[in-house]
Amino acid sequence: MKKIISFILLLFLIFYTVTGCKNKKPDIAELLIIQTTDVHGTIFPFDFIENKPTNHSLSAIYSMIKRERLLYRDAVVLLDNGDYLQGQPTVYYYNFVDTTSLHLAAQVMNYMSYDAASVGNHDLETGHPVYDRYRKQLTMPYLAANVLHKTSGEPYFQPYAVIERQGIKIAVLGLTTPGISNWLPQNLWSGMVVSDMVETAKKWIPIIQDNEAPDLIIGLFHSGVDAEMGTNPQSEFMEENASRLVAEKVAGFDLILAGHDHQKHIEKVINPLGDTVILLDAQSHSKSVSKIKVKFQLNSKTHKYDKTYVAEIIDVENEPADSLFMKTFSEQFEAVKKFCSTPLGEFTQVVDSKDAYFGNSAFIDLVHQVQLDVTGADLSFTDPLSYRTEIDKGSVFVSDLFKLYKFENTLYTLSLTGNEIDKYLEFSYALWFNQMREKTDHLLRLKQIENGNLTLDQPYYNFSSAAGIEYLVDVSKPEGNKVHILGLSSGAPFYSDSTYTVALNSYRGSGGGGHLTKGAGLSAEELLTRKIASSEFDMRYYLRKWIEDKRVITPKKGTNWRIIPEEYFELGKQKDMELLFGK
Repeated sequence: MKKIISFILLLFLIFYTVTGCKNKKPDIAELLIIQTTDVHGTIFPFDFIENKPTNHSLSAIYSMIKRERLLYRDAVVLLDNGDYLQGQPTVYYYNFVDTTSLHLAAQVMNYMSYDAASVGNHDLETGHPVYDRYRKQLTMPYLAANVLHKTSGEPYFQPYAVIERQGIKIAVLGLTTPGISNWLPQNLWSGMVVSDMVETAKKWIPIIQDNEAPDLIIGLFHSGVDAEMGTNPQSEFMEENASRLVAEKVAGFDLILAGHDHQKHIEKVINPLGDTVILLDAQSHSKSVSKIKVKFQLNSKTHKYDKTYVAEIIDVENEPADSLFMKTFSEQFEAVKKFCSTPLGEFTQVVDSKDAYFGNSAFIDLVHQVQLDVTGADLSFTDPLSYRTEIDKGSVFVSDLFKLYKFENTLYTLSLTGNEIDKYLEFSYALWFNQMREKTDHLLRLKQIENGNLTLDQPYYNFSSAAGIEYLVDVSKPEGNKVHILGLSSGAPFYSDSTYTVALNSYRGSGGGGHLTKGAGLSAEELLTRKIASSEFDMRYYLRKWIEDKRVITPKKGTNWRIIPEEYFELGKQKDMELLFGK
């Protein structure tokens, strides 16, 4: 009996020793956290839209990561912050053309050994078939705690991930911008609801702390830093850019990694308990990464870690692409390049987007024409979706479709009254044009940035013009009184109390930019009742079919709207054209 008891005690001692050693926290540790964000399909050092090499890509970031892993070994944590599945033809091809192969984006994420990623609004814009397939192919957690099943209220995506490195336990909570519900057609996120980021973080932080007892909590938020730049600046609830708000209002985070707004940013934020939260944003398009060294020192009194941080944004432009990466994905590279080089038709003259800021332009009016032809609507609204791009005369290729139309918007047909159309345009031109009181004033609404230079006061894609009606824009008049509608382009009169059919993209038709909500005064619920039709495919599909059908196209600058007083316009255009685009 004594031998049996001694043997049991020995086994217990061995078990205690082994498990005790295994669970013992290290006294000191050092981790390196690297974040990419808003990659937008920039996987290779090649711009498939412009058909030329570039100096930034995930393949180049991978070169840097390999070096860091040699130095830090298993102490590197690699995270991505969403908006990966839209932008370059690399992802479009595997979203909608080759849907049977493993998605290139998933292959690359797995190859680079990412530890977790958040869901971006442009990821959801690809639709259920794309992001559901992509998620299943990932070997890492895909996070968005505030995207919920409509029926159960449970997270549609994984809410958080737990990562262990060097004996340190890390929890990563994923959130995405609530602006999704204002921008995207409901069919793209059917069966889901998007909740407020601050409220969601308040719910999940205690759950994470109680269930996981992590040594470090990271917020991985596909949301910008500055709430003042968001779609809801008058209210913090459901704010588009809520990363700083969460840092300020929710205790528990050590690091918050932001995205969505394509801005470089580092700051220290004080949370409700008076603790410091490190907040970083690493720009976009594989041009830079967030890099945070975290040192852990176990406090003998509290038995918790004292943490110190060295945080920086690292530019990776001009970093060489990793050779093995490029070889591994060479077949996919060639498949995308072949797709982009498919000829569609011919333009008999150059099309340049810069003209779209100063009145009618062949660039915008071509999109207007396609929208009107596809829908048969009375009117069309559209905007310049690329800040500056150009399509040469001659052969038009698939790659040119991404110049003409940057995003995966579908096409809506809405029913609007003449009064609502007028208010929509007043809202647009108030964002667009300055009130010129003298000939020397700027034509465009501009703002001064940090280096003292002037730039557009509003995102260029909010400059929405109309086709199908004749109208004047008087830039000497104040906001709300700039637009004078003369009549329909067909010659028929235009009445404020008549109802018209209007073709416009799904982003704008869902309330994006505020033209229909703040401008025309329609609620989100009422917008749903105004929708007459929604296209089956995205706008690039219809542009492609239209060009293939016409074969030879002479893009024409319309004459349905112009800016007055003409002398003010000409002087303002000359000044601002040079300011934005050079001589």
